[in-house]
Amino acid sequence: MRSVIFRFFLLSFFPAVIGLLIACGGDPGSPKPRAYPRIALPEKSYQAFDSVFPYRLEYPAYAAFVPDERESAEPYWADIVFPEFSGRIHLSYKAINHPGELAEYLEDSRNFVHRHIPKATAIDEEIFLRPEYDVYGTLYRIRGKEAASPLQFFATDSVDHFLRGALYFEVRPNNDSLAPVIQFVEEDIRHLFHSLRWE
Repeated sequence: MRSVIFRFFLLSFFPAVIGLLIACGGDPGSPKPRAYPRIALPEKSYQAFDSVFPYRLEYPAYAAFVPDERESAEPYWADIVFPEFSGRIHLSYKAINHPGELAEYLEDSRNFVHRHIPKATAIDEEIFLRPEYDVYGTLYRIRGKEAASPLQFFATDSVDHFLRGALYFEVRPNNDSLAPVIQFVEEDIRHLFHSLRWE
């Protein structure tokens, strides 16, 4: 009787153990690289902003042009809000009343960009010249995973008008995951430069 039980035990136990060993063998697997969710980007289209502001421009149809109503806001400040991306381009306008103010505004713009140096791996500048419309400016690309504002720019006619812009996201900075959106909005800023007119 014992030999029958022992044989039954051997015939059922060992195949189960061998099956487990085979199932557990092979590549133990390796950690998968971190991935970011795919971001669906809308089709490019623009609409005109033409109001009592001293400038007019075209902004994306998938964004909203919202005048800045904070207490600290100055006249003609506004945000171009991208609800799908939880982002905004903050626009601040300054009238140039005497030549010294232009130098001051240019220096302020550079200082805002240079504040990002501790988190930046590089800062690229691209100059825009549209003399036929008296639009001159610079776009700053602030590279770095944790840069709070990856794109900043200014535009001026050098005499009467100065417009500064900065892109911000309402999420913790991680510009690796936001890279497709940043590149997408950079095209919108270029369009803004090309459509900008002074009133």
